[in-house]
Amino acid sequence: MKIAWAIRHLRFEDLGLLAPLLCERGYEIRYHDAAADLPTPVGCDNADLLVVLGGPMTADDYAGHANLRDEVTILRQRHARDLPTLGICLGAQMMALAVGGTVRPMVRKEIGWGPLQVADRAGSPLAGVTAQDQVLHWHGDEIVLPEGFTSLASTPACPVQAFAWSPRGLALQFHFEADPARIDEWTQGHAAELASVGIDPALLRRDAAALGARQQALAARVMGAWLDSLGD
Repeated sequence: MKIAWAIRHLRFEDLGLLAPLLCERGYEIRYHDAAADLPTPVGCDNADLLVVLGGPMTADDYAGHANLRDEVTILRQRHARDLPTLGICLGAQMMALAVGGTVRPMVRKEIGWGPLQVADRAGSPLAGVTAQDQVLHWHGDEIVLPEGFTSLASTPACPVQAFAWSPRGLALQFHFEADPARIDEWTQGHAAELASVGIDPALLRRDAAALGARQQALAARVMGAWLDSLGD
C-alpha cells in the first residue's frame, strides 16, 4: 500500500476533502502533528506522497518554531529527488523557501471564500478550475518566487496563489482541502485572528453553507486529476 504522510500544524487543518481522494487511490494516511519539540518522523522524507498542511505561523520563523526548519529541509530533499509533494498554505510557503523563494507579510490578510485567476499555462494542474469556482483563502503572508518559477494562479491581493516545482510538486496558497461542512472548526479555532481583522465569522459560515457539495466536486475534479497524474 502507498503511504501518504501529512504534516499537520493545527488539528482542524487536516486533509479534509483530500482524505477520501487519497483513500480511493490506495493511500494509507499517516499524520504527524508538528511541534517545535517534536522531530519530523522518519518516513516523511521517503513517503510515496508528502502533504504539508497549513498553520498560523510564519514559514521562516525558525526561532519560534524549530520544526519548520526540519520541514523545509525535507521539502528541499524531496524537490531534489522529485518525489510527489503537496504544500497547502503554510506548506506552500515552505515549498517556496525550499527552492530559494521568500515569504513576506501582506498589507492585509486574505480570509474568505473567493475565486482564483488561473494562469493559462499548458499542463497546469489548475486547468480544471473555472471562473465560477470558489476556494477558501486564509493567510497573512505571501510567497515571492525565485527566478525560474512562475505563478499558476493569483488574486488581486496575492500574485502567487500556486506554483509547481515539477509536475509532481504542487504548492497551493489557498485551501482546496477545506470542507465547508466543517467551517465552524476554522472560525472557532481562528476566532482571535478573525476578530483582529474585523471579519464576521457568520459571513464565512454563510458562504460555506452556500457552497456545499460544490467544493467536494472541485477537489475531486482538480486534486483527483493531479493525484492520478502521479501514477503508481
